[in-house]
Amino acid sequence: MNELAITVIGRDRPGIVADVAELLARLGANLTDSTMTRLRGHFAMTLICVGPAAADVEAALVPLSADGQLLATVRAVTPDGETAPAGEPYVMAVHGADRMGIVAAMTRVLADAGGNVTDLSTRLTGSLYVVVAEVELPPGTAGEPAGRLTATAAELGVGVTLRPADPDLL
Repeated sequence: MNELAITVIGRDRPGIVADVAELLARLGANLTDSTMTRLRGHFAMTLICVGPAAADVEAALVPLSADGQLLATVRAVTPDGETAPAGEPYVMAVHGADRMGIVAAMTRVLADAGGNVTDLSTRLTGSLYVVVAEVELPPGTAGEPAGRLTATAAELGVGVTLRPADPDLL
């Protein structure tokens, strides 16, 4: 079986998820992981599936991008297999006035502490900017990055929280 990473991006419209999912189902692809969002009127989806050859999926996706509104890419990937989390799960939330560099500064603190960001979303509503990140931190080390996050947030003029993730909600 082939494992494929597929991305679809472009101007949002109703039915994109259904079109892609139906196409993959007809090819015998099993969707294993996916994420989809709308970003300021643009659709973005990334998924991993198992099944047909990359060339077959690429060919089947051509009609979806024929009008130039969507771009679809397919790439064969090597399965990771089952892996245990590398650290303890935490959720970082940042909120405040929008300014350049918030994501860069806050994720740098996490990376310098050995943290791995496993999911991140941002949203700008008016002048309020919100970042929510799921991160794995090395066991027993959350205190140090929490202090550095607080200091960095103060420099940026934003608020931050770092709390253990509820594994039932991830």
